[in-house]
Amino acid sequence: MTKDVIYDPTHQLPTDIYTTEVVTAQSPAIIIIHGGGWFRGDKSKESDLAEILAEEGYFTIVPNYRLAPKDLFPASRDDIETVYTWLKHSDYTFNHSKIAAVGASAGGNLSGELALKFGIPAVSWSGIFDLYDWVTKHPDVVAEPDTKQDATVLASAQIDQDGAHDAFYKWFVLNYVNGDLDQLKEADPIQRVSAKSGPIYFANSLNELVPISGVQKMQDALSQAGVPTISQYLTGARHGKAYQADVLNNTLDFFKKTLQ
Repeated sequence: MTKDVIYDPTHQLPTDIYTTEVVTAQSPAIIIIHGGGWFRGDKSKESDLAEILAEEGYFTIVPNYRLAPKDLFPASRDDIETVYTWLKHSDYTFNHSKIAAVGASAGGNLSGELALKFGIPAVSWSGIFDLYDWVTKHPDVVAEPDTKQDATVLASAQIDQDGAHDAFYKWFVLNYVNGDLDQLKEADPIQRVSAKSGPIYFANSLNELVPISGVQKMQDALSQAGVPTISQYLTGARHGKAYQADVLNNTLDFFKKTLQ
C-alpha cells in the first residue's frame, strides 16, 4: 500500500493505492469511495475492503475528497470524477480500459455518479439516491444532526446502525447543498441516467438509515434506459459496510462479470 499519493494538486487531495504481485497489465482497477454523508469520513476506513480487492487481483485506490459544509455539491462529485480521469491516464500497471467503482452510503452515491457519467460498472451499498424528491415530500421532518455517536472513532460498520432516522437523513442531505433546493435538484443523480450509463449493483437493508426508495427509482430509470442493474435487499437495519460480509461475494461476482 502506498499512502497519500496526490491526484489533485490544486486541492492537494490524496489517494491510497493498493496492489499485489498478482496485479498485472491485464488486471482491472477499482476505485473505493468512502462514505459519511458527504460531510465526514476518510479513506483510511476502507483499508479492509481495499486489501481484499487487491488480493483478488484488482489495482485498487481509495481517494479522499472535499467535504461539506466547507465544500458543497458538486465539489465531492467533481473530485471523484477527477480521480477517475487521473487514474485512467496514469502510468500505473493495470488495464486502463477496465475501471469500476464501489462505495457505501455517500460513497455509493458517488460510485453511481461515475457509472452514470463514464459508463463504468459500479457497486453501491446503501447509496444515497433519493434527494430532492424525498426532501420535498417530507416537509414536516425537522432536520437535525446526529449527536449520539462520534463517527471519528467508530469503524465504518458501526456508524449509523440504528435504522431509519429521517431527521438526520434530511439534515445531511440538505447540508450537502447548504439548504439550497435548486442545488439539491441538481445533485439528484437520477436526471443523469442515460443509455450510456454503466451497470450498477445496488444493496440496501430494508429498514436502515437510507430509504430504499432511491434504489427503486434509480433501478427503474436505468431499466427504462436499457441499462442492466442488480438489487439486493437485506433484512434489518444494517447500513453500508455493516453488511459487507453478506454482499461481498455478490460484489466480487459482479466485478468479474462486468470487467471481463
